[in-house]
Amino acid sequence: MSVPHDRIPAPAWNAWGSGEDASPLDESLRALLEEGLGVPRRDTPPVDESEVRLRESELPAEVRSELAGIVGAWRVRTDDHTRLRHAGGKSTPDLLRRRSGEAEVADAVVFPGEHAEVENVLRCCSRHGIAVTAFGGGTSVVGGVEPLRGGFAAVVTLDLARLDGLLRLDTESGTATLQAGLRGPEAEELLGAHGYSLGHFPQSFEYATIGGFAATRSSGQASAGYGRFDDMVVDLRAATPRGTLGPGRAPASAAGPDLRQLLLGSEGTFGVITEVTVRIHPVPAEKHHEAWSFPDFGAGSAALRELARTGALPTVARLSDEVETGLNLSSEEVGGSAASDGCLLVTTYEGSAEHVAARHAEAAELLRAAGGASLGPEPALSWERGRFHAPHLRDALLDVNALAETLETATSWANLHATHAAVRDALTESLTEQGTPPLVMCHVSHVYPTGASLYFTVACARGREPVEQWRRAKRAAAEAIAAVGATITHHHAVGLDHREWMTAEVGDLGVEVLRAVKSAVDPEGVLNPGKLVPPE
Repeated sequence: MSVPHDRIPAPAWNAWGSGEDASPLDESLRALLEEGLGVPRRDTPPVDESEVRLRESELPAEVRSELAGIVGAWRVRTDDHTRLRHAGGKSTPDLLRRRSGEAEVADAVVFPGEHAEVENVLRCCSRHGIAVTAFGGGTSVVGGVEPLRGGFAAVVTLDLARLDGLLRLDTESGTATLQAGLRGPEAEELLGAHGYSLGHFPQSFEYATIGGFAATRSSGQASAGYGRFDDMVVDLRAATPRGTLGPGRAPASAAGPDLRQLLLGSEGTFGVITEVTVRIHPVPAEKHHEAWSFPDFGAGSAALRELARTGALPTVARLSDEVETGLNLSSEEVGGSAASDGCLLVTTYEGSAEHVAARHAEAAELLRAAGGASLGPEPALSWERGRFHAPHLRDALLDVNALAETLETATSWANLHATHAAVRDALTESLTEQGTPPLVMCHVSHVYPTGASLYFTVACARGREPVEQWRRAKRAAAEAIAAVGATITHHHAVGLDHREWMTAEVGDLGVEVLRAVKSAVDPEGVLNPGKLVPPE
């Protein structure tokens, strides 16, 4: 069972959204950029698609013929229109390059329609020395889907959009098997028709896919209630050049190491995920929204820590620091100017009416004891209405000479405030231009008994070389993260951007293990070269 693709517009080649979501900045925000961040008033629209410089396809004729025999001739495409729309991910540097007329493209885009076709494509490419990059929604912001040749004769992008079905629904066990090319809204529509939900809503939800969620260890905004995506995975199936990997037979097992973990977070380097069996739940009968104000980020994070330790977390728990609270929330929304002086906590509770009432009562008592003041439902409802809007706002900022981007990490509660300060300071120092500092905001959106995530958003005036400008800032932040002992990535994955720090993350022996796994499943090294695994 699948849904028509045209219900969800495809993303544009030069923006996060489809183009239909685009809306120019209003005059007040442009004035704020000019006065507060020193952004010169200048429009910086993208070049026309006809001006983008693409290299010619160099896919050997014999390989194209063999691939056509596997998936059909018209599903092996080398036209510029198709290749441009598969030119990597949607980080700010990705978009800046494309908007200026430069794009890294594959030699061909291949559209398989079933697991066997994926496996045969991989065998063909391995045999001929052709690199393969799997492509779901193309929402990577760390270079995870850049079509790199990696020293091979050519590279093809494997678009999984045709793998878009709900294969099995086991209501007795509470699981569903979904194909990897299903986008978030499609998955929710198919499950919702049977009264179920996956409950996974990352900011990339509108465009990202089931396979991408698994391959990157995605974490959704309701992770406090439903867990990260890897927590939801019961089983998965992946194609490799050497055959099929299909670990997972039960909810839990002691039959050696869990091989599912090799594929979760593997970013297409160990195989191409084609099916994922996930834990599902009935569509919630009740939702309760409530926002809280805390005097400062320390008090708010201490309250979240208490909720996590006592098992009283809401389904959604998101705490903004002072800067993010002050910018994003007007006094009318939060019920008084005093609230915007501190930090805003957004909470949502989902489930049966009885369950929601009990959880809310327990959490509210703890939040009040920790110094929180209830602001009612409206700020939480306002956040939920706009929770997928930020990437579209970035498109508008890029149109008016601003630079905007995000990065994230996670650490222990004991290390949370040191990490927050270190990353904030690194970004501020590296992006301060002519005495004007950038806007650096942060929030906690994923909480655990032992620690939490930190998600930073940055905006500033664009320099003469904006790609290099952000690379310097990202390196400064990454070095600060490594120095303070936090993780290099909590849910954006490794890709190209974070590969340099993988040895520090897992150790020399850990890197050897990753290389050994890749050698076993991909002996020619054609799967997504240049990502995840550090070079020897």
